[in-house]
Amino acid sequence: MTTVTWTADEMMTVTAARSLRDGTACFVGIGLPSTAANVASRTHAPDLWMIYESGTLGASPDRLPLSIGDGILAETADTVVSVPEVFNYWLQAGRIDAGFLGAAQIDRYANINTTVIGAYDDPAVRLPGAGGAPEIAASCREVTVIMRHSRRAFVERVDFVTSVGHGTGPGDRERLGLTGAGPVRVITDLGVLEPDPLTRELTLVGVHPGVEAAAVREATGWDLRVSEDLARTPAPTETELSVVRSLTGAA
Repeated sequence: MTTVTWTADEMMTVTAARSLRDGTACFVGIGLPSTAANVASRTHAPDLWMIYESGTLGASPDRLPLSIGDGILAETADTVVSVPEVFNYWLQAGRIDAGFLGAAQIDRYANINTTVIGAYDDPAVRLPGAGGAPEIAASCREVTVIMRHSRRAFVERVDFVTSVGHGTGPGDRERLGLTGAGPVRVITDLGVLEPDPLTRELTLVGVHPGVEAAAVREATGWDLRVSEDLARTPAPTETELSVVRSLTGAA
């Protein structure tokens, strides 16, 4: 009997793919988000409509795009529009159901930092910056964050708020006029976190195969709450892994 094995990135990708519902519009980033969306469209969500920041709508590449300008996106797209149209007509108008974001840091209220580590005027590390992340976090009907889990990344308070998650708690998004629901889940190499319905604080709701809640709490920079109904993520299926590997070119 063949034992199915997978990497941490494959576990995150498959878990993110499963979160996407058929028939929805998804704002897709390059890398894990692109792979996750394409896995979803090839398994349980054939009518998932993918929108890329580059302006390609409905693209369905046969391999993972290497960059925003990768020609394979345009070749397989239903429509190609300008970047301003993507943001103004689709994203800021609230026409996109789901968005994916990564982060260098995230805090207990799912605020995201992709700008600097340390003081803004004299940072220890200068990161790539915002890009379209603030608009995605503000306007998508829901957002999924995908990132590796460590104390350096999961901090009590981010050094800089690049993209607002749930601010300092209940009501902050509404006060800021942000129309989307914000981050509804954070998927890591250890498990899945979701904001508490009342406090908006991230709570561990699921762990991946072979991971225990204590390990996730140890890798978190605050006193992470754990759901009383902690779930165990189902292992990736052979079909899911086959699709992931066909897109990424993995053996």
